[in-house]
Amino acid sequence: MPELPEVEVVRRGLDEHVSGRTVASVVIRHPRAVRRHVAGTEDLASRVVGATVTGIARRGKYLWLVLGDRDALLMHLGMSGQMLITSPDAAIARHERARFTFTDGGSDLRFDDQRTFGHLMYHEGGAALPSPIAHIARDPFDPQFDQAAAVTRIKTRRTGIKRALLDQTLVSGIGNIYADEALWAAKVHGETTASSLSRPRISAVIDAARDVMAAALAQGGTSFDSLYVDVAGSSGYFSRSLNVYGLAGQPCTRCGSPIVREKFMNRSSHFCPVCQRKR
Repeated sequence: MPELPEVEVVRRGLDEHVSGRTVASVVIRHPRAVRRHVAGTEDLASRVVGATVTGIARRGKYLWLVLGDRDALLMHLGMSGQMLITSPDAAIARHERARFTFTDGGSDLRFDDQRTFGHLMYHEGGAALPSPIAHIARDPFDPQFDQAAAVTRIKTRRTGIKRALLDQTLVSGIGNIYADEALWAAKVHGETTASSLSRPRISAVIDAARDVMAAALAQGGTSFDSLYVDVAGSSGYFSRSLNVYGLAGQPCTRCGSPIVREKFMNRSSHFCPVCQRKR
């Protein structure tokens, strides 16, 4: 699933190509794309047509088009969602789920989603923050992110620090890839109980997450396959700079010990058994 850097790359691309334009038409090609908009496909389309996109906002891994001065079209990419800027005469793609055209006759906005886990949802009055994601915490790049408060929230958890990092109600935007990378950078094992860590130690993990995500953002995010791309269809290159994630058996760049991979919440954790000892 795309994490904060990948979603922010998409947000910036949408801001460049879509902001200031007025929607001329909306075609929904698969009902799952709008399954969380309970009023249905036609209702969503009718609400969006004629609206001017005044901005593109993000909270954690969620995006939304700000429509006018009060409404929002919430977007979640799921496992394989792609927001693509495409030519108006481009043929319908195999996994195209929705297409937006604009009154200026320029490029279209296309939502592709191979696995159909992503979704679109219109929210009236949600320009500042759509209510369906109000429970999502701010992320480390948010100007209003309160790191001390985030540390306090994490400190109360009697679960592993990695599980706490992935809890989007504590701090948002961090997924499996960047949690592993941040914990490696901070020399903390992911199974270390969050409540057992000192506040400065937890803060250092958040700092490491911010640093690694900033580095990923500078390289367009992390792409392991063709499913994550920016709005132009280009892949990110941060996978070449990863230190532990996906590198099981390869030497740790810090101590030379082989990186270990273990099962974790139907996913995997990658860590250095020497630099990140279990405590």
